[in-house]
Amino acid sequence: MWTVVRGNARHMVRSGLDPEQFYREAIEPMVSPAGLLFSHTVDRERAEVTARVAGLAQSRAVYRAPLGCVLVHGSSPSPLGITVGSATTSLLPPIARHEVVQTNDPSLKSALDRAFEEPDGAPHRWTKAVVVVHDGHVLAERYAPGYGVDTPVAGWSATKSVTNALIGILVHQGRLETTGPAPVSAWSSSTDPRHAITLDHLLRHTSGLDIGQSLTSSALSVFDPSAQMLFVEPDMAAFAERASLNAVPGEKWNYTDANYLLLSRIVRDQAGGTAASTYAFMHRELFDKLGMEHVTMEVDGAGTAIGSSHMLASARDWARLGMLYLNDGIVGGVRVLPQGWVDYSATATIGTEFGYGAGFWTNRGDGTWTQRRVRSGMPADSFMAMGNFGQYVVIIPSKNLVIARLGNSHTPMGDIQTVIRLVADVVAALDQR
Repeated sequence: MWTVVRGNARHMVRSGLDPEQFYREAIEPMVSPAGLLFSHTVDRERAEVTARVAGLAQSRAVYRAPLGCVLVHGSSPSPLGITVGSATTSLLPPIARHEVVQTNDPSLKSALDRAFEEPDGAPHRWTKAVVVVHDGHVLAERYAPGYGVDTPVAGWSATKSVTNALIGILVHQGRLETTGPAPVSAWSSSTDPRHAITLDHLLRHTSGLDIGQSLTSSALSVFDPSAQMLFVEPDMAAFAERASLNAVPGEKWNYTDANYLLLSRIVRDQAGGTAASTYAFMHRELFDKLGMEHVTMEVDGAGTAIGSSHMLASARDWARLGMLYLNDGIVGGVRVLPQGWVDYSATATIGTEFGYGAGFWTNRGDGTWTQRRVRSGMPADSFMAMGNFGQYVVIIPSKNLVIARLGNSHTPMGDIQTVIRLVADVVAALDQR
């Protein structure tokens, strides 16, 4: 039910998409066959959505500019008091004109055609945007009807890579370090076993916290603590910090949104402790410097960015994030991320067969799925921001290439095979030049 609320409200108000189409494509396949029990009402005047389940329960999400929607717990939320000023001049040169960049290269056209192919029936892929950036410029791009160069699209867990960048900025500024105890007050006692958790453990999902998992979903996911955190708790990080350990920090990999909610609260605390100060920090230190103009990072009821999963940005903006990592954390000659941070982020965590680094999925390892991706045509130095339902920002330093692909895909494993083929097709087209 919470997913229905947040998904519809967020896209209705911020992205300009048709809420009913979004519901059919992004939400309905997840709740089927129980979809008949769900209903929702979109109130455009009040900028909110109410969702109900079988008349037994309801929930409400309210839009608050410029931070998107918040799930309401009790009374309506107070105004944020954020004044949106002029953006800082981008350090990243323009990557394209405003018009959609068409390509005359038949190989690239074929690559885009294949990326947008749609099966006759479910499960659908519903590719919405593909942007190919090579040598600092958009080489080719394509959008589904209703989408364009300015349309914000939810990145889901690709948002974790944004949180990686925010943490990296604070490390570069000397305000945080990846080793040593994470600055979580509830764990400050040296006698607390969680005192051993570091930022590195949180970034790599090796914190050992006993708070469920966010890698797979099923009907039973509603009982998972990580789902309760996202769907029920007004202060998500506070819920996460109360979790006990089920493993020694650093010894077990468990992908859970809780780690990145804690990192997001650390960012908030370092930025001034409020939603307004966090908003200003994110834009001043990251989004504006990259020229990301169509970004919404949502917050929870406590004003903490939902840095595990809830950022929207245009496809070009997602590609700009990839360019920061393609260029070793330097933008316009200015170092934004610490030296070595990109390699650190793309270095595989020990014991992850899927190939997970620190906020990015990576081919730089010997995991089973890592090697499958490489054998299928994705270069061995590739790493990527990746989110549910087919959100990808693939970074390939050896080719000076970034490929962003966004959609509402319900095919197995987030349509990874289609993305691998897209990458392989684009690389082959570039090699033929």
